[in-house]
Amino acid sequence: MNVFNRKARFRYHLIEYYISGIQLFGTEVKSIRQNKVSIMESFCQMRNGELYSINMYIAEYKFGTNWNHSSKRERKLLLKKQELIRIDKKLKNPGLTLIPIELFFNDKGYIKMKIALAKGKKIYDKRESLRKKDFFREVRKLKLKNCI
Repeated sequence: MNVFNRKARFRYHLIEYYISGIQLFGTEVKSIRQNKVSIMESFCQMRNGELYSINMYIAEYKFGTNWNHSSKRERKLLLKKQELIRIDKKLKNPGLTLIPIELFFNDKGYIKMKIALAKGKKIYDKRESLRKKDFFREVRKLKLKNCI
C-alpha cells in the first residue's frame, strides 16, 4: 500500500527528500491499511522545534465506535533532532515549504512518510513541464510504431 501526492511534482520543484515516522492512533492505522487516506492537500509545518503534518485526511474507521479519531487532525512527524534542526534552518529561506510525497509501509510494517523540501513553480514552469510531458509521450508513440 502506497499513497502518493501525484500533483507534487507538477506544482513544486522538489529539492531534498526525508523519510519520517508518523505518530498515529490505532484506528488511523487501520484506516490507512484499508487505503482510506489522502495526502494531496496536506503540508508540513514546524512548531516549537517539532514537525507536524497538517490537513492530511484519514477516514474514520467504521468499526471504531468509542475510540475513533478526527479525520483531519494534526499528526506529529518523527525525525531525529539533527534533521529537525537542519530542516528548520532551510525553512527560514523564503519560498520553501515541506510537502508530503508518499505514505508507505516499511519492511518492519511501520507507516512512514516521505516528505520533500520544495519550492513552488511559477505558471510558465508548469507550462514547460506539460510541454516536456507531451513531447516524451509523442517520442514513445513514434518508437512503438517503428518497432511494429
